[in-house]
Amino acid sequence: MSAVTRTPPAPPTAVVWDPALLEYRFTATHPMDPIRLELTERLTRDLAVFDSPNLTQVSPKIADDDALATVHTEEYIAAVHAASDTGAASPKHGLGSEDTPVFEGIHTGAARIAGGTLRLAEALAAGTAVRGVNFAGGMHHASRAKAGGFCVYNDTALAIQHLLDTGTRRVVYIDVDAHHGDGTQEIFYADPRVMTISIHQSGTTLYPGTGFPNEIGEGQADGTSVNIALPPGTGDAGFLRAFHAIIPQLVRAFEPEVVLSQHGCDSHADDPLSDLRLSIDGQRQLALDIGHLAEEFTGNRWIATGGGGYSIHQVVPRAWAHLTAIVSGSPVPLNTTTPVSWRDYVRKTYQVEAPEHMHDDAELWWRSWELGYDPEDAVDRAVIQTRKEIFPLHGLDPWFD
Repeated sequence: MSAVTRTPPAPPTAVVWDPALLEYRFTATHPMDPIRLELTERLTRDLAVFDSPNLTQVSPKIADDDALATVHTEEYIAAVHAASDTGAASPKHGLGSEDTPVFEGIHTGAARIAGGTLRLAEALAAGTAVRGVNFAGGMHHASRAKAGGFCVYNDTALAIQHLLDTGTRRVVYIDVDAHHGDGTQEIFYADPRVMTISIHQSGTTLYPGTGFPNEIGEGQADGTSVNIALPPGTGDAGFLRAFHAIIPQLVRAFEPEVVLSQHGCDSHADDPLSDLRLSIDGQRQLALDIGHLAEEFTGNRWIATGGGGYSIHQVVPRAWAHLTAIVSGSPVPLNTTTPVSWRDYVRKTYQVEAPEHMHDDAELWWRSWELGYDPEDAVDRAVIQTRKEIFPLHGLDPWFD
C-alpha cells in the first residue's frame, strides 16, 4: 500500500487593505506615489490571490497616540500632529524636508499604515492569524524621535513592540530593502529580544549612510543588530549568496518566535533610487526564503511588509503580489502571465504598458558559501566583514559555519 502524501493546510493569513491607505501622499511628484499600492492590490486581486479560503482581508485602524508612544517619543508624535494640522515644518523632527514634506493629514495617513501592521501583530498575538501582509507598511527609516526617508511612523517597530508586550520572547526582523533599515535598528539597538538584520546597498553610496557591519547593538544586545552592506551593482546571485551565507545561521542561533520582514523592492535593476540589480525573480526568491525560515524556526509565524519601491508600474505591483501570495501559502508561479484586465487598467488609467509576465526571465543561481570565499570579490568581502563581527557573538565560526 503506497503512502499518502498530505499537503499541509495553508496558514490562516490576514492581509491589510483599505483604499484610505492611498491618502499617504506627500506631493504630486514625490517618488513614493500611492499608485504603487493601488496597482499592487488590483494585480493581487486579479490574480485571484484574495480568493484563497485561508486569507482574510482586514482594514487598518488608525494607531492612537498611546500605541505610537510605545516606539516614538511623545514630543515627536505631537510634532507630527502639529505638522498635520497646521502645515508647520519641524526640521528637528525631520518633518518638512525634501524627502519627507509635510501635507495635511500626514499624521492620520502615517498612523493608518502603522495601525495596519499593528493589526497583524494583534492577530498573531491573539491566535486569529499565523501570517500577515501589509504591503503599504515597511516604514523603516522612522526612528524614535524623527522622520526620515519618506517614513513618519515606524509600523514594523510598533508591531514588534506589541508582540513583545504580549508575551513573545524573541522576534527577528529581516529587511531586504535596498536602503538600510536604520530606524528599526535604532529603536531596538539595545533590546536583546529583537534581532534586526538588514541586507542593503552600502551606506557609502546610498541613503541613509548607515548600516555598516560594526553596528552590532549595545549592552546586552551586542550581536543583535546585523548589517550586510553590499556594493553597488549587486544582482540576484550576489544578494542571494550574501543572504544565505549569513541570515539562516543567525536565525537558527537566535531562536525567534516570530519573523517580521520588510520587502522594499527598490533593489530592482529598474528602480530609480538605488544601484542594485535584482530581478522580480530574485525578489520573489527572497520572499520564499524568508517564508522557509518562518516555517522552520517560528512555527510559520510571519508578518511581511512592503517598503521602498519606486518603479511603480513595472516592478512594485508584481513584487508585492508575489509576496502576498507567498505569505498566504499559494505562490504565483513565475511563468504566470499578468491578467489582461490588469494590463488594460494600467494602460487606460495611466497610459503605461504594464509587464505581460510575472517574471523577468532571470537566471537564478548563486554560489553557496560552502564552496569557498573569494577575497577579490566585493560581495564576499562584505559577507566576511559581517560574519567576523557577528558570528562569534553567537558561538558561530565566521569562516566555516
